[in-house]
Parts: sequence; structure tokens; C-alpha cells
Amino acid sequence: MLETSARLLRLLSLLQTPRDWTGADLAQRLEVDVRTVRRDIQKLRDLGYPVHATPGAAGYRLGAGTKLPPLLLDDDEAVAVAIGLRSAASGAITGIEETSLRALAKLEQVLPSRVRHRVNLLHSVTVTVPAAGPTVDPEVLTVLAAVCRDHHRLRFDYRSHDGTNSLRETEPHRLIHTGRRWYLIGWDTDRRDWRTYRVDRIRPRIPTGPRFAPRQAPDVDLASYLTHGVSTAPYRYQAQITLHVPAATAAERIPPTVGVLEAVDPHTCLLHTGSNSLDELAIYVASFGFRFQIHEPPELITHIRDLATRLTDAVDRL
Repeated sequence: MLETSARLLRLLSLLQTPRDWTGADLAQRLEVDVRTVRRDIQKLRDLGYPVHATPGAAGYRLGAGTKLPPLLLDDDEAVAVAIGLRSAASGAITGIEETSLRALAKLEQVLPSRVRHRVNLLHSVTVTVPAAGPTVDPEVLTVLAAVCRDHHRLRFDYRSHDGTNSLRETEPHRLIHTGRRWYLIGWDTDRRDWRTYRVDRIRPRIPTGPRFAPRQAPDVDLASYLTHGVSTAPYRYQAQITLHVPAATAAERIPPTVGVLEAVDPHTCLLHTGSNSLDELAIYVASFGFRFQIHEPPELITHIRDLATRLTDAVDRL
């Protein structure tokens, strides 16, 4: 049988699991009787941890309270948290670098030597390239996460890609992170359509608006919906190009925010992408080094033929 202090930590660890525990389940896990479990539950409450009882089922769950319970992590979880904190220190969210480093220092102070060695080994052979481009204010992310969760309308100032500002009102649905950018998907109440917004261009107006009844999502696969929306739909020219390589090979060169890849067979795939410049499309696709065939738009086909003629003439005259 565990000593009382060790048993309380074990009990707290079990209660952190998002489920209801019956007294009998906890007693079996802790190898004690149900009466001892009840006494230990009361000890946790006396220490300030809000352990809630489920009416009629004699179940227990750890609720939200004024204290953070100690994190009880296994080795792999501790390594994952340490790596995540180090990544956050050079990530795309403004203002959390110092906070992440402080949290990492606290974690590494109590890591067992075997775990600290694993973390330091990975860190010693890893070079992190700082995030480039605009970063996101964590307070903005917090506001957006809350209105998505609580179904509150949101009014915000929005700066478009050309620098113009406008006032928007939306029914927020989901936040999506691509690895480099944060996006908000929501129903624009003025345009009466689904829209995708770059979070780094959003300045929320507080307080938020009234609650709304959630709408059906614009797509079951919101990740694909987003990649199509930011890589193809907004542009003047929308291209469809067959690449004579497997989709997995193409994905190594083409990020999802630049183009949507659709496997055709094991050896070819279809690229959906867009641009406001035909030159940009032509040069970008040619730079892959893949054999390709353009289907749409017709303007791009004509433009590449003219470009090929000019390039051939330039070589022939040397």
C-alpha cells in the first residue's frame, strides 16, 4: 500500500483524467478501501483542490479551481512538454517567448536526470530558425477561442492584404493553425457567407456580441476548406495543373497554404493553386523540376507559350 502522501499524488493524477471515477474504481487503483478514498478526497478538498462528486453515482471529478494541481507526467510526456516549450520560445505567437522559457526552466529543474538527458540531447543537435513574418497576439487568440467556444458574435477591425481596413462582424466557428499562420473561419453576417480571416490582421472589439445558434460548417474537412480558401479562391487566376510525380513527393515542395494537391494515381497528382500574376504562376510551377501539364486557366497556357518563345529567342541569339 502506498504511503498517504504518495497515495494523494496518485489520486490527484487519476482525477486529472477527464472522466468520472467511482469510489470503487479509485479504491481498486489505489489498493485501498472506499472509506479511505473518501477520506483522501476530503484531504484534497482541504488543500484547495475542487473535487466534485457526481450526484447519484458516487463519482468524482476534478473541477476548475484556484490552484493548479501538480503536473504528473511520464517520461515521454515530460519530453514532449519540454520540446513544445522550447518551440514556443521561437514560435509565431507574440509575447510568449519569455513566459515559455520561464516555464521550461521550472520544468527542467525537477526533471529526472534520465529525462533531462533526452531533452538536452535533442536540443544540442537541433537548430531552430526563428519564425518569419507577422506574429499573433496571444490575447487575440484567447478572445477568438472564447467566442468560438461560447458562440458569441464578434465585431473586429480587419486589415486586408492590400492594407485597407474594414469593420467586420462574424459568427466565429473555428481557429486553424497551419504551422506558420493562424486563421479564423466564420460566417460573415454582412456578406452572408463563410469567410477565412488571418488572425494577425484581426483587432477584436470588446465586449463581444450576443450568442448565436451555430451553423453547419462549410465543409466537413475544414483543413482542406482552409487550404483551398487561402491558396486558390482569393486570386484572379485559379490554376489546375497535373504534376507527373506522386502527391507525397509534390507535398514535400508545395505547402498547403500555397496549393491543394489531389492524388490522381500513384504516379501523378493535380495541383490547385492561384495567383494574381501569370508570371508568378509560370515561374513557380517551372521551379519545381517536375514534368507538368497545365489545364486551367487558358490565359496561363497562352502566357507560358509566349514566355517559352521569348526564352528560346533569347538563347538562340547568343
